Amino acid sequence: MSGPLPRSTAGIPHPSAGVEITRWWWVRHAPVREDDGRIYGQKDLNCDCSDTAVFAAMARILPRDAVWYASHLRRTHQTAQAIWTAGLPPPEALHQERAFAEQDLGEWQGRNRAEFFASRPPQIGSYWFAPADERAPGGESFVDLFERVGAAIERINAQHRGCDIVVASHGGPIKAAIAHALGLPAAGGFAFTIDNCSVTRLDHLSGDAPIGWRVPMINQQPWIADPSHAAMHQPAGPEIKLG
Repeated sequence: MSGPLPRSTAGIPHPSAGVEITRWWWVRHAPVREDDGRIYGQKDLNCDCSDTAVFAAMARILPRDAVWYASHLRRTHQTAQAIWTAGLPPPEALHQERAFAEQDLGEWQGRNRAEFFASRPPQIGSYWFAPADERAPGGESFVDLFERVGAAIERINAQHRGCDIVVASHGGPIKAAIAHALGLPAAGGFAFTIDNCSVTRLDHLSGDAPIGWRVPMINQQPWIADPSHAAMHQPAGPEIKLG
């Protein structure tokens, strides 16, 4: 009689022979400080990469020799560069993927965030700007974002099967990627909090045919393992920002 399946240190059985794992490491960009309390969505703002301890912690947990992607917005490129500067060897290339950009909020972009929320009916259980199927005037709905993110994931999965893929992206696309992996409708992504500089990992398993997804971690904040730094980063309540 055969013994139990060997297990990894995480308690997950090792994959069977012939199974390949494509590991997606989703990184939300660093905080935006120059928004002046206004909705920014796809506005191309800078982010604050001054907290070097945060990026050093991220550099320690992200894989070497990964394929790197980022959206076309500068805050994702700045975040990637800060991680490399903190000690992670940079990749040969940073692939720019517009499908991984934040939701285009059209005419809502530039509006005062607090005034906007005060004018809208409350959405219980979600910190998003609108129901998933509501399209911003001149922009996108979250369903639109969900569909473009899912299509890009499937395309890149086929291109880089069995690789580590790091994506410097935004809160919306990461929520959409989680919902895609779990087989949820677009609105299912709203249940997940994605903080700035957090790391979310989603593994795609495939063999002779696609097998499915597993979720090792969501919204991991690697710097909290350092007690001295964690004391400086206690949560100040929910942050309702897109980007």
